Amino acid sequence: MKNTITEINVKDKLVGILKVNNIDYISLTDIAKAGNASEPSFVIKNWLRKIDTINYIGLWEQLHNNTFN
Repeated sequence: MKNTITEINVKDKLVGILKVNNIDYISLTDIAKAGNASEPSFVIKNWLRKIDTINYIGLWEQLHNNTFN
């Protein structure tokens, strides 16, 4: 298993990308820093509270998690 880390530039901000087993994972923290550089966790917390996000996560779980209740 080989992990590689790269960065891309998005609107003058560096966003980290971790590749694990040929699957890319984008850093939400790096993206959130564009909204609030000193407290990116606030951006993520607010995003997780939105009804559209909750609906998306619920749908994803129904599609990809056979034991989702």
